[in-house]
Amino acid sequence: MHIKFFGAAGEVTGSRHYLEGEIKGKKFCFMIDYGMFQGGRDATDKNVESLPFNPADLDFVILTHAHIDHSGLLPRLCAEGFKGTIYCTKATQELLKILLLDSAHIQETDFARADRKNNLGKWRGDLPTVLYTVKQATECLGQLKAYEYGQVFEPIPGIEAHFRNAGHILGSAIAVIDVEQDDKKKRIVSSGDLGMFNRPLMPDPDLIESADVLLVESTYGDRLHRTLQATEDELVEVITETMKHGGNIVMPAFAVGRVQEILLILIGLVRFGRLPHLNIWVDSPMATAATHLTEKYFEDLDNEAQGNFSWFKENHNAIDLKFVADVEESKALNRIKGGAIIISASGMCEAGRIVHHLAWNLPHSQNAIIITGFQAMGTLGRRLVDKATVVKVMGKEVSVKASVHTIGGLSAHADQAGLIKWLKGFKEAPEKVFVIHGESHASTNFAEVIKQELHWANVVTPQKGDLFPC
Repeated sequence: MHIKFFGAAGEVTGSRHYLEGEIKGKKFCFMIDYGMFQGGRDATDKNVESLPFNPADLDFVILTHAHIDHSGLLPRLCAEGFKGTIYCTKATQELLKILLLDSAHIQETDFARADRKNNLGKWRGDLPTVLYTVKQATECLGQLKAYEYGQVFEPIPGIEAHFRNAGHILGSAIAVIDVEQDDKKKRIVSSGDLGMFNRPLMPDPDLIESADVLLVESTYGDRLHRTLQATEDELVEVITETMKHGGNIVMPAFAVGRVQEILLILIGLVRFGRLPHLNIWVDSPMATAATHLTEKYFEDLDNEAQGNFSWFKENHNAIDLKFVADVEESKALNRIKGGAIIISASGMCEAGRIVHHLAWNLPHSQNAIIITGFQAMGTLGRRLVDKATVVKVMGKEVSVKASVHTIGGLSAHADQAGLIKWLKGFKEAPEKVFVIHGESHASTNFAEVIKQELHWANVVTPQKGDLFPC
C-alpha cells in the first residue's frame, strides 16, 4: 500500500491524500479529503492542475470535515469523472450544502463581475477562474453519504471505516480506516483538523488508542496558544479601549465554527459582567446559516457553550445581535462611525463582505481589527498580521491606521501542547507518522517535538507530491 500527498504537505491548505493498494489481488484507491488551496498567487494553478490518476478510477473519498481547504474541490473532482461515494458525518453533510454552494456562487459572481469590467476595458490581468459551477456543486452533494460518530461502514470489501469527534468544528472528524492486508488489518488514522482541549463550543477531541499509519495536522505545531482566560482578558481589553475611543471592531472570521465560537465567548463575557451591552452584527449569509445549524446540533456542543446559549435565549436584550441579510444592509454598516462589532467572512480576508468592512475601517486609528484564526501566506489577513502599513483591498491601496490584534487563543486548531496531548492517547507508537497540514517550519518543528517527547522514531514531514509505502 502507498500514500501520496497532493496538498496540505509543507503548507496548510489543499488537503488531498491519496492511498492505493491491493486487497486479495484487487486494486483499490481512495482519497482522504479533497480540499481547495487558498492564499498566494499559485493557489489557482494548484487548484486547476491535473492529478496523475483518473478521477473515475477512485473508489471513494473519506472527508474529515466541511472547511473549504478540506472539501472545496470535491465538486471539481466529481465534474471530472469521479462517480463514487463521499463519506462524511451527518453535520458535515449539512454544512457542505452551505459551503460548497456558497463557494460556487462566489466563483461565478466574481467571474461575471470581472467579465463585465473586462468588456468595458476596466479590468487588468487574467479573469478569475471558475473551478466549478453551482450546478456542479449541487450534483456533487448527491454523492454524499453520512454516518454518525462511531458508526462503522464498509466503502468497499476489505475496508472498514468510522469517524470519531475531532472537536474542531461541527461535524469534524478523525477518520479511522482499517484496510485488510495479508490476512490482517492495517489501521490508517487521519486526524483531520483537531480542536483544542477545554475550549468553548466544541467538545474535546476523541483520543485514539492505535494506528499503524497516522496522519496528524500541525497548523500550530510550533507554538502555544494563550489560555482561555488570557484570551478573554485580551478581548475585553481591546473591546473596552476601542469602544471608549468611539471606534468600531472588525473581526474577520471563518463562517463555520469561528463565528459561532466568538459569539458564545462574547455572550459569556456579557453574561458574567466583564463587558457591557454590545452591538454585534454578523455579516455573512453563510455564517448565519451555520449558526442556525449549530442550534440544531445544540446537544453536540460542550456544556459551557450550551450554558451561554441558553442564557442568551432568556436574556436576548443583553446583546443587540443582528444577522445581516442583504447587500444593502451590509453596505449600511459602513456608515456606522463607532460602537459596532462587525463579524464577517471570509476568515482570511480574501473575499466576501469582510473586504468592504476592512476598506472602510482600516484607515481610521480609533478602530480595531481582531484576527481570530490562521492566516495563510499570501492572504490579506496574513499581511495585516505581519503589520503591513498599506494593503491593497479590492484593487486600491488602503492605509492601515486601525490597530490590528492577533488573538491566537481563539483558534479552532490545537496548539503544540494540545497536539501532543492527543498523540499521548495512542497506547504505542504508530509504525509511520506523517506530519501534515502545516507550513514547513511548523511541521518540521512539531516532528522534532514528537521524536523528543514521545520517542517515536518514524516521523516524516512530507512535501507536495511525495510518495511513501505504508
